[in-house]
Amino acid sequence: MKAVALKRYLPIANPESLLDVDLPRPTPQGRDLLVAVKAIAVNPVDTKVRAPKDKIEDTPRVLGWDAVGVVEAIGADVTGFKVGDRVFYAGDITRPGSNSEFQLVDERIVGHAPASLSVEQAAALPLTAITAWEALFERLRVPRKAASGKAPSILIIGGAGGVGSIAIQLAAKVVGLNVIATASRPESEKWVRELGAQQVIDHFDDIPAQLKEIGFGQVDYVLILNDTDKHFPAAADAIAPQGTIATIVENSGPLDVSLLKAKSAGFVWEFMFTRSMFQTPDMGEQGKLLNEIAALIDQGVIRTTLSKVLSPINAANLRQAHADLEGGRVIGKIVLKDF
Repeated sequence: MKAVALKRYLPIANPESLLDVDLPRPTPQGRDLLVAVKAIAVNPVDTKVRAPKDKIEDTPRVLGWDAVGVVEAIGADVTGFKVGDRVFYAGDITRPGSNSEFQLVDERIVGHAPASLSVEQAAALPLTAITAWEALFERLRVPRKAASGKAPSILIIGGAGGVGSIAIQLAAKVVGLNVIATASRPESEKWVRELGAQQVIDHFDDIPAQLKEIGFGQVDYVLILNDTDKHFPAAADAIAPQGTIATIVENSGPLDVSLLKAKSAGFVWEFMFTRSMFQTPDMGEQGKLLNEIAALIDQGVIRTTLSKVLSPINAANLRQAHADLEGGRVIGKIVLKDF
């Protein structure tokens, strides 16, 4: 089968950083689905895993953690899917990724793809939707039903990226939070407002001061999607007493969590691969939430965050997508379709 893989971890400008290869087609066992991949999306995790380091792979390593495809075959223990089903998923970082014609994925972390979307539109969703959903409803513990009275507020730092684009929609359109998103350019500000952000501030300027200017001395929730080291002090300043901060971005230095003590405020991580990596008993929750996302899409409550499509799926186009992401100015999601 065709695939795009790496053998060495190189700068993306190097033509050998991602290679077109031919690999054996895998066979499903147990709860695995064998999916014929039709479209994939690229995420920051792809560039982080591929980042230069002194390591050589004995066999080509396939990256990619976002896919839409059709079930080609199933393992003996599969109960929720059949051959021919159209599915979407982010997959498992401990297994070969989605940048290949066929991929094995555990049925528990797979959803039925939205019926109303094309394969490229649907491919933009899984990883960011899982991350945003888990961050809001499981880490920050935002109530699924809006409370009476004044709507709680959330500050989403890095609102125009893939996760932010879904988090804004879920927060504003599904649970009715007052969403303040950060964006630094006119085009990204326009994007986050269209998705449902009521207020927009610039993450390159003084965040607490800007919040005060728009009438928010403090917010009930903060979701950090960009540069935890830089933004944690501002988040700690902005969070309300007994509020919670969540981040998806690893820190490079110590964070002063003592800033949260007087407020009895919480700090929590979201990593969407935790369930599959540790085979947690609730691993199937990811499949369920993907089905809920598909329903919200098909009902017109939220929309895809696709912003750019490249075709076909090959090493040259994947190198371009990685380079675009590393440039730090991508709005929404980049998707590749068709081998």
